[in-house]
Amino acid sequence: MILNIIKVFTPSAITFLIGIGFAPVLISYLYKHEMWKKKSGKVGMDGRDTPIFNELHKGKEVGTPKMGGVLIWGSVILTTLLFLILPYIFNFEITSKLNFFSRNQTWLPLFTLLVGAVIGLIDDYFEVKGKKDHLAGGLSLKKRLLVVFVVSLIGAWWFYSKLEMTSVAIPLVGDIDIGLLFIPFFIIVMLGIYSGGVIDGIDGLAGGVFSSAFSAYGVIAFVQNQVDLATFSFVIVGGLLAFLWFNIPPARFYMSETGSMALTMTLAVVAFLTKEVLVLPIIAFPLVITTLSDIIQILSKKLRGKKVFLVAPIHHHFEAKGWPGYKVTMRYWVISVVFAFVGVIIALLK
Repeated sequence: MILNIIKVFTPSAITFLIGIGFAPVLISYLYKHEMWKKKSGKVGMDGRDTPIFNELHKGKEVGTPKMGGVLIWGSVILTTLLFLILPYIFNFEITSKLNFFSRNQTWLPLFTLLVGAVIGLIDDYFEVKGKKDHLAGGLSLKKRLLVVFVVSLIGAWWFYSKLEMTSVAIPLVGDIDIGLLFIPFFIIVMLGIYSGGVIDGIDGLAGGVFSSAFSAYGVIAFVQNQVDLATFSFVIVGGLLAFLWFNIPPARFYMSETGSMALTMTLAVVAFLTKEVLVLPIIAFPLVITTLSDIIQILSKKLRGKKVFLVAPIHHHFEAKGWPGYKVTMRYWVISVVFAFVGVIIALLK
């Protein structure tokens, strides 16, 4: 037990230190090459202008680099490689024990993290390539959703055919086999959780929310004796904490799509590996409410001709109501921790 605890938290601490050390290099590169939007402003998911949002964030997107998510997944990859090769350099039992890279627990979430990171990085690059008064655009929402759909389809097939996973855990009931329905269910969950990635809109907000969610699933995996998966989850938390060190107000960079796409898709995969995907809407409640607020806003404008929120997603509504960004962030952090605790308790009920 003690050795397993050491295995879980040692790589996480190393990831944090790697991230802290790597950050100045990354920040220097991003500022040197002006990796930020050349003109502030955006359009909503319905294709319309967003004057309230643009006024709230006027000038904030210009001069602060995107692609901060590189720090997160870059630190995770470096840590994974470090503990993978360590047993070959120092052939001791402890170094072999600390290696958390395993085919059945961490290969798939690591692959998902890399795919999301690369696609997100491409999107970020296109978004910052504008010049002066040109508002550059990244990959369209349809293209990003198509990418996530393809990745989720591959993931669903892998779970169904290779891992022979066709069931989900229902608290107080047990595992329920859903057969072939597992494939569309997997796709819907991944698309749904990815849509919550738009929570990356206020300094420190996304990093704190994702830290709580991955910590929760790390605990669940540990209790299930999936120690490698638990370690991987907390390694991501280590990268997120290093990112947060430089993302709290005033942010030195933004997570952007290379971080949010990688993290949302990986979170979905981790949830399925634990079979506790039904508590994901609780553990990741801030992501769910973010998506729902967007959907409600769009439907309301189309069906009623008026808005429900001053601006969507809902965290920007609170900004528009006069809350300072740090107040929104801190309260979201509190909500994230509370719902993560509740989700873990429900998941562990047998």
